[in-house]
Amino acid sequence: MPLPKAELHLHIEGTLEPELAFRLAERNGVELSYADTESLREAYRFEDLQSFLNLYYELMAVLRTERDFEELADAYLARAAAQGVRHAEIFFDPQAHLARGVEMGTVVEGLWRALGRSEETHGVSTRLIMCFLRDESAESALATLDAAGPYLDRITGVGLDSAEVGNPPEKFREVYEAAAALGLRRVAHAGEEGPPEYVVQALDLLGVERVDHGLRSMEDPALVERLVRDRVPLTLCPLSNVRLRTVDTLADHPLPAMLEAGLMCTVNSDDPAYFGGYAGDNFHAVRDTLGLSEDQMRELARNSFLASFLEDDEDRRARYLAEVEAYEFPGRAA
Repeated sequence: MPLPKAELHLHIEGTLEPELAFRLAERNGVELSYADTESLREAYRFEDLQSFLNLYYELMAVLRTERDFEELADAYLARAAAQGVRHAEIFFDPQAHLARGVEMGTVVEGLWRALGRSEETHGVSTRLIMCFLRDESAESALATLDAAGPYLDRITGVGLDSAEVGNPPEKFREVYEAAAALGLRRVAHAGEEGPPEYVVQALDLLGVERVDHGLRSMEDPALVERLVRDRVPLTLCPLSNVRLRTVDTLADHPLPAMLEAGLMCTVNSDDPAYFGGYAGDNFHAVRDTLGLSEDQMRELARNSFLASFLEDDEDRRARYLAEVEAYEFPGRAA
C-alpha cells in the first residue's frame, strides 16, 4: 500500500500517454507525425523546457471533445490513485485549447465529468486550477479569466506556466489582482529555469500562496529565510527537473538541502507521461537516489496535505493527515 499523498503540481495535458494520444488521434481524424507509440515515446527526450513544450503543444491537437478531456483526466486519476494520491489539484491550460478552436466549456465540462465522480470511482478528491501561459500576452490572460466566468464554481485557483525565461511574473500582475478579487487561489511557476527574483515577484506582485518548482530559490539565502519563515509551500518535481536538464542527475537534486533548510517541500510529477513517472514514482526515486529517511518521506506527504487548498474541508484534510501519521512503511516501499 503506497504512502498517502496529495499531488499539487500536475498538468493534465502532460498525462497524455502515447497510447491514448494515438487512440484519440484516430477517433478525431488527427494525423500525428510519428509512426507508432514507440517512436512517439522515443521523442519524449528533451534538451530543455522549450523542446518539451514544442511536443507538448503539438500533441494537444488530439484533444477535441468533452469525451477526450474526460478520458484524459480519468486515466490520470486511476494511475494517481494506484500510487497513493488521495487528493489532486490539477492544472489545465485553456489558452492552448482556445487557440485551436476548442471552447472553454468543452475543456472544463470534459474534465469535470471525470473529476466530479473521482471520489466515488478512484477515492481521490480534486481541485481544478486554471493556468495562464506566460509566453502569451497579459491581455490574453485577462481574456481567458473572463472566458472562465461561467465555470468559476468548478475552478479553485489560477496558475502561471509555460516558458519562464523572459516572462517574469510582474507581466501578469493585473490578471492575478482580478483573480484575487474573484476569490480564486493563486499559484505560479517560478524559479524553475528563471532566477530567484521570479520567486520574489510571484510572492510580492502576484500574491501566490504556493510556488510551483521554486528550485532556484536556494541561490538566494534571504529568499530561503523568507520562504521558511512564512511557510510558503514549494511544489517540486524531481523527475521533471532531470528530464528538462534543470539538474544534471537526480543525485544532484537539492531536495535534501531544501528539507534541511526548513523549506516546506512537496514532491509531484508535473507532466508524468513525458517525464517518466507519476507521483509515487517520484517519491520512490527521491527516496532511493537521495537516501531520504522514513521521517523525511512522511514529512513530504504531510506537507502535501498541509499545502492543499482544502480550507473548505478541514475535516477531510485532518483525515488525510491522520492517514499519513498512521502509515507503516513496508520495508523500503512508499
